[in-house]
Amino acid sequence: MKEKILKLFKERFGTDGILYASAGRINLIGEHTDYNGGFVFPGAIDRYIAAAINVNGTDRVRLYSADMDAYVEFGLKEEDAPKEQWARYVFGVCREVIKRGGQVKGFDAVFAGNVPLGAGLSSSAALESCFAYAMNDLFNDNKIEKFELAKIGQSTEHNYCGVNCGIMDQFASVFGKKDCLIRLDCRSLEYEYFPFKADGYRLVLLDSKVKHELVDSPYNKRRQSCERVAATLGVETLRDATMEMLDAARDRISEEDYKRARYVIGEKQRVLDVCDALNRGDMETVGARMYETHHGLSADYEVSCEELDFLNDIAKRMGVTGSRIMGGGFGGCTINLVKNELYDAFIAEAKKCFNEKYGHEPVVIDVVISDGAHRC
Repeated sequence: MKEKILKLFKERFGTDGILYASAGRINLIGEHTDYNGGFVFPGAIDRYIAAAINVNGTDRVRLYSADMDAYVEFGLKEEDAPKEQWARYVFGVCREVIKRGGQVKGFDAVFAGNVPLGAGLSSSAALESCFAYAMNDLFNDNKIEKFELAKIGQSTEHNYCGVNCGIMDQFASVFGKKDCLIRLDCRSLEYEYFPFKADGYRLVLLDSKVKHELVDSPYNKRRQSCERVAATLGVETLRDATMEMLDAARDRISEEDYKRARYVIGEKQRVLDVCDALNRGDMETVGARMYETHHGLSADYEVSCEELDFLNDIAKRMGVTGSRIMGGGFGGCTINLVKNELYDAFIAEAKKCFNEKYGHEPVVIDVVISDGAHRC
């Protein structure tokens, strides 16, 4: 992919490009905890957006997407925003750097990626982080702090792409480190690396290729449930709540709100348990907590769906160490922690059974925990 991008850059612009890359991400555990002030536990993966970039001596950006075979030019002022949605990610990064007092001048770029689209691996965050890192390196002597690079990507989503996302995706893409997962405290933004070498195990995603259309806004409803419970308990967010507090107030909380809060409070502890287990090299505990998370997301938070529960059941039946839904829910992937010796049988069984029941196989995406944004 990298050779292809450099070759395309030379052919299109007649000069050599400088290669940058940034990664997609997984989240091992810690789902729907970000807006509750809790912890998430992501890591960058070996699927990247890569871009060949170089200054062009003008005040315009000339941008080519190799995957889409699409080309666009735009200026660097607010009124120059391109109509094409894919180009707005890059334009937004440029604008957010400038808004923060950084410098961006005209440049040429060719980019492509192998982060699967629609699988919940944050290809857009990888694109933003790749260009934020490049703008910092090319025009700002790498003086912009890494956390600010992540915030630049997040602000791009908010201000130019219409997505009111949290910080986790861009954070993982910028801060990713080979063989490490990152515990991010979504309240304080403090973070800590934990080893994830997983000798004898493989991480694999099974993409159901299902996305259920929803009539209402389920994420907002769940967030409102959490906020109602927090207010009842007299805490700012459920990060500060305990099961004892929740049970003591049960008669003042609806059954639905109680279940939502029970999941979130349990998930806070599960993330901490997994961190401790990784420090001990205890993959069995990591896997057990993943199954507990899936059960909570399915039964209490009710964001799973039949297809994902089916894949989780197959994992359990085949002796897979850990498995859970990954992402917002109602479709998408399961993430699975599988012993090497069980891998082939598990994948074969999952493909066969899922195809028999739903008429298509899940897409198998093997991932390795890798480095985040960098100059190649």
